Amino acid sequence: MLHGRRPPHDYLGTVIGTPDPRGLARFYAEVLGWRIQIDEEDWATIAPERAHVYTGFQLEREHVRPARPAPQGDQQMQMHPDIEVSDLDVAVESALRLGGRLSEHQPQEEVRVLIDPSGHPFCLYIGAAEAAAETP
Repeated sequence: MLHGRRPPHDYLGTVIGTPDPRGLARFYAEVLGWRIQIDEEDWATIAPERAHVYTGFQLEREHVRPARPAPQGDQQMQMHPDIEVSDLDVAVESALRLGGRLSEHQPQEEVRVLIDPSGHPFCLYIGAAEAAAETP
């Protein structure tokens, strides 16, 4: 463990660059059912009700939407959210209504790649327990 940390008291966060921190925070707060903690023009955060994790959204005025898959020789995607769901079709429909869009690139049958309003990919997938329960 990293010296100087006090889990579960210290926060652990992931930050996503976007031209619209408030808008993207609202999108992911709806997708995840989390609450908005900070809502400023250049910085917003969301978190679950009782956890020491958060997702931050940082203003990037010169944001360039990532390409997925990236053209050969270009910077490859390095991170993206994976969100476990119990009903893939219902979750995809819901994400689309909230402002996401389906990616043209769908590399796995049991996973759906979507694009958030700022152009970042995120994946919805059926968890192992749900998949096992559906297997005859």
